[in-house]
Amino acid sequence: MDEKKLQKELQSKVSLKLMPLFERYRFDYSDLESVLKWKPIVLVIGNYSSGKSTLINELIGRNLQRTGQAPTDDSFTIITSYGEENGKEIVPGSTLVNDETLPFVHFKSFGEQFMAHFRLKKVNEPFLENMAIIDSPGMIDAVTEKDRGYDYLTVLGEFAKLADLVVLMFDPHKAGTISETYTTIRSTLPETSGEDRIVFVMSRIDECDNFSDLVRSYGTLCWNLSQMTGRKDIPRIFVTYAEGEAEPTGMLAAWSEERKLLKKRIFSAPEFRVYHILQDIDRQVNELQLICEAMHSFSNKGRKLLSKVGKFSLIAGLAAFFIVDVVSSSITGVPEEPLLAALVSGSASLQHLTLPLTSVALVCFLTWIFFTRWSFPRLVKDCRAHMADLVVLDTNYKKSLWDKVAGKVSELLSGAKVTELGGVHGRNLSKTRRFLDRDLQDYYDRIR
Repeated sequence: MDEKKLQKELQSKVSLKLMPLFERYRFDYSDLESVLKWKPIVLVIGNYSSGKSTLINELIGRNLQRTGQAPTDDSFTIITSYGEENGKEIVPGSTLVNDETLPFVHFKSFGEQFMAHFRLKKVNEPFLENMAIIDSPGMIDAVTEKDRGYDYLTVLGEFAKLADLVVLMFDPHKAGTISETYTTIRSTLPETSGEDRIVFVMSRIDECDNFSDLVRSYGTLCWNLSQMTGRKDIPRIFVTYAEGEAEPTGMLAAWSEERKLLKKRIFSAPEFRVYHILQDIDRQVNELQLICEAMHSFSNKGRKLLSKVGKFSLIAGLAAFFIVDVVSSSITGVPEEPLLAALVSGSASLQHLTLPLTSVALVCFLTWIFFTRWSFPRLVKDCRAHMADLVVLDTNYKKSLWDKVAGKVSELLSGAKVTELGGVHGRNLSKTRRFLDRDLQDYYDRIR
C-alpha cells in the first residue's frame, strides 16, 4: 500500500465531499485539514530530566539535541528533512506558522512568545523523509514555574492532535509527580489523542542503584499513572537507558530487547498514518452527522408546524373568500352585490373577486407573520431547551460526540431561518451517512 498516495487521495475526497458540509454548518475542521497536509509525526514529551533529547539523539544517530539533568531546551523543535528553505538548517517558528503547506498555520494564534520557542531543524536522514520528530520543552511544576509567555499545555494538545505517536517519558526519580505531567495525562492527552497513539516510557534506568531500586521506581510510576488516569488497568510502560551511557550488562541486559521494541514502535509510526487519518475523519464526520441529524429533526418539526399553520390559513382563507364581502356588504353596503349573490344570479365578474382575493391575501399575510414572529421562534426556543431530543443517543460513543457538538447545534438553532425548513438538512444527513458507509469503509478495507 502506498501511504502517501492514499493520503493525497483522502485529502482530495475530503475536500470535495466534506469541506462544503463543514463550511455549511460552520464546523471547525482545521485539525483535520492540518493532519491531511503533512507527514507522520512523533511527539516526545516528558519532564525536563526524562531523557527526551537523549532518546531523540539515539534515534537519529547524532547529538543534535542538548542533553542534561537540568532544563537545556525550552523550545518545541521539529526534526525532519524538510525542503531546502534557502539552505538553512534551522527554520524559525515565524516562518513555520506562515507556511500554508505545513500544518502549523493555526499555531500563530499562540503569539510571538511561542513562535520564539518554536523551530525546525533539518537533518539529512533517510527515515526523516517520511517522518518528523518533535522534541518539547520539559514539563515542570506549576508552583515553581516562571511564566512561559504562552499556554504551554494548550500548545502541547495541538501538537498531540497532529501526532501519530506521543512518547511520554519519565525518569526514575520523578515518576509522574510533575504538575504539568499530571494535567497532561489527566486532561490534555485524553482530549486530543487516542490511547493507541500514546507510548509510556521510563528511561534512565541505568541510574537505579540495583534491581530493587528499579522495581520501586517502576511501581511508583504505575501507582501514579493509576491515580492520574483514574483507571486500574495500567498501560504498558517501556523501560530504557541511554545507549553509550550504560553498558547492557547485568541488570540492564534484560532490557536490551525492550529498547529495541521501543525504537521499532517509534519507527513504525508512519505505517499507522493513514489509519490515524481515517480515525480522525471518522470521528469528525460522525460529529457532523449528529449536527445534520439534529438540524434535520428540527426542520421536520418546523415543516409539521408550518403544515398546521398552512391548513389553518387555507381554511381561514376560504372562509374569508366567501364571507368577508358578505359581512362588509351588510355593514357598509360595499360591495353592492357580494360574490356569492353574484354567482347565484349569474352576474359574477372580475370586480366581484376584488374584496374576496384581498381578504385571502390578508389572511395569508397575517398567518405568515404569526408563524415567523411567534410560532417559529417558539419552536427554536423549545428545541434549544431540549436539544438531546433531536438526536438518537443510543451508544456511549454518540453521547460523547454529542457533548462536543451540542454547543454548535445550539448556535445553529439560534440563527436558524424559515428557509431552512426545506430538505437541505436531510440531504446533507444522507451525504454524511453515505460517506461513512461507503467511502470511509472502502478506505478501511483497503488498508487491512
